[in-house]
Amino acid sequence: MTEQDFILKDYKSNSKNGRVKWESPSNIALVKYWGKRENQIPENPSISFTLSNCKTITEVTYTKKEGSDFSFDVIFEGEKNEAFKPKIQTFFERVEIYVPFIRDYHFKIETSNTFPHSSGIASSASGMSALALCLMSIEEELGANYSEEYFNQKASFLARLGSGSACRSVEGELVVWGNTKSISDSSDLFGIKFSENIHPNFQNYQDAILLVDKGEKQVSSTVGHKLMFGHPFAQKRFEQAHDNLAELKEVLVSGDYKRFIEIVESEALTLHAMMMTSMPYFILMKPNTLQIINKIWEFRKQTGSNICFTLDAGANVHVLFPDAEQEKVYEFIKSDLVAYCQNGHYICDKVGKGAQKS
Repeated sequence: MTEQDFILKDYKSNSKNGRVKWESPSNIALVKYWGKRENQIPENPSISFTLSNCKTITEVTYTKKEGSDFSFDVIFEGEKNEAFKPKIQTFFERVEIYVPFIRDYHFKIETSNTFPHSSGIASSASGMSALALCLMSIEEELGANYSEEYFNQKASFLARLGSGSACRSVEGELVVWGNTKSISDSSDLFGIKFSENIHPNFQNYQDAILLVDKGEKQVSSTVGHKLMFGHPFAQKRFEQAHDNLAELKEVLVSGDYKRFIEIVESEALTLHAMMMTSMPYFILMKPNTLQIINKIWEFRKQTGSNICFTLDAGANVHVLFPDAEQEKVYEFIKSDLVAYCQNGHYICDKVGKGAQKS
């Protein structure tokens, strides 16, 4: 597939008005992408667990209008929100060639998250994927007729132009984004569902998100990605991601907990190592992030648990563990880790199946 395959051909606007609604989850990368080229193309491949409970619910009402300017209002959790408009304006400008009808309609975008806005969970992946899916449903209501595969690919393609990681939130349980030799049909343009048979060990996997710091990051991910240009370790990092993804593919099929833990935790620490060795350098982890990591290592050594951690570009810790270990891990979180969470807050989540139309 190329970009040209996603351009809506022979579009003729009609006077139809309507309403569509989607809910789309966030995701957590196991192999991280850090660094991107023009048009949201990743420098290296990534693979993520799609989450289940942390999601964005977006309803779009579209009304035929006069004039050719973009026209939309954003209602976030019941209140008009001007702060979100610049990002959506940029998104519309990027996707206009692929969904030209967006200039012919006024859009009322009503959106909300199932997780607190101040929770420190990045909502760009769930939010932009939900909006992209709504645009795809509108495209179908205006007369397009697509296979499920094409619908999901174009939705993922559009979502990527809003937020890179959003392309991994359309489907589940595992999604690969970025062209790599070890995954057939992998693409830089959109995410694809991991097609291998996942070992029962990794099915219904759990993710407890420990909210160490709910504040705004001092360095945004957008800025962090740009700092990979000229980074002294960038090329080696990109090679490492390809190698780790190839090995993780085998691990997910074989059920090897030990190697899964090693790859996933190494990937998390490598991501932050790239931040700490860029110029300018920065640190997004907090002291309590390190306290939690050390507590997890100690608990795993003492109990033989298959618990592990991963990190996004921030201070919060995703605690990953098998479904069979729920009781003992949550007891450990309550007794030993909550003290390191801001206001004792954490979110219980698990691997999900992807976005759903409401």
